[in-house]
Amino acid sequence: MMKRRTTGLLAAATMIAGSRAFAQPARPTVVLVHGAFADGSSWNGVIRHLTDEGYPVMAAANPLRSLSGDADALDAALSSLPMPVVLVGHSYGGSVISMAARGRSNVKALVFVSAFAPTRGESATALSGRFPGSTLGSALAQPVPLPGGGNDLYVRHDRFHEQFAADVPAAMAGLMAATQRPVTDTALSDPAGEPAWTSIPSWFIYGDRDRNIPPQALAFMAERASSRRTVVVRGASHVPMISHPHAVAEIIQRAAIET
Repeated sequence: MMKRRTTGLLAAATMIAGSRAFAQPARPTVVLVHGAFADGSSWNGVIRHLTDEGYPVMAAANPLRSLSGDADALDAALSSLPMPVVLVGHSYGGSVISMAARGRSNVKALVFVSAFAPTRGESATALSGRFPGSTLGSALAQPVPLPGGGNDLYVRHDRFHEQFAADVPAAMAGLMAATQRPVTDTALSDPAGEPAWTSIPSWFIYGDRDRNIPPQALAFMAERASSRRTVVVRGASHVPMISHPHAVAEIIQRAAIET
């Protein structure tokens, strides 16, 4: 077990006596990006594990409006972090991290948590439908039209538990359903740009009971990205960071240590 200590979001550099050199932070910053129908609080359990081990952590807000716009928002956040970063995405957030990290020298590793890892021209919707098993379409509520065009999408409250988070307590799933953030249909259908996983090492973790993204699709994407390590959590739903936070934190730490 790593020695426990507390750090801030951005660890302060320490001047070495008698020189102008500065010590580097002991741990890379972990940036967590939530996906559709979720928010930053979905990472709370993972954050507790990581901060206990001395990792600075930032849960970035994902606008869920368009893939290029969401990637630009994350890119701006990454610009404020000069030190090494382990970038983690859940679900649609995987598409976002792969676009935002392209060409970023401070991103040392990508971790995909039940997440899309598209290549150029692929969308989340297309990847999800490439293999059988997703029941998300039938679990969506009536689309909410937006003033500028397009629609916001929500998961029906009465289907949220079984569809999105079957392995978390019903009361918790109810709270998640009530606080879910909508994603636009545009964001899910936007084609991806050149992916960062072709040049940045990647790790994958997902559950074998995922009803949003078929496990077969997740296995395909992990293999295509030459995942350094792929963990399949038995019995886990689409949200292993909530139901199995220790396992997710562990693979993030592995990515931090091995790169």
